[in-house]
Amino acid sequence: MSGIVVVGVDGSATARKAAEAARDLATGIGAILHVVAAFDGDHPGLGSGSGNWLVPDADRAEQVARTVADTLGGDFKITYAAAPGRPADALIREAIRKEARIIVVGNRRMRGIGRVLGSVANSVAHNAPCDVYIANTYDAD
Repeated sequence: MSGIVVVGVDGSATARKAAEAARDLATGIGAILHVVAAFDGDHPGLGSGSGNWLVPDADRAEQVARTVADTLGGDFKITYAAAPGRPADALIREAIRKEARIIVVGNRRMRGIGRVLGSVANSVAHNAPCDVYIANTYDAD
């Protein structure tokens, strides 16, 4: 197998755990790992609510994605990018652009009220153009 595995990051411990799961998956199937951080210039910083984890601007988002990519290491190719928009939308657009085989997201906010209001994982799972792997990230916090 080969292809591209896309994972979204925002600098949090839960995103880091999802990125590690994506690394392991990419390694296992011989794929390229593509690390993505979403950004929106209208937000002053990291924020949460209804699955909206945004890095404040493109430069900071690229730095977050690059830092995660650099620390994952391994004997496989890792790329990274900053992508504009809400996290779920940005991941889906990157997956389409890269013709990804799999998108990896964490399961944060998929329980309780977050499940009712929505989450990045829920939105990606319902709208992805490819397979979606939801990594268990609850013990990362």
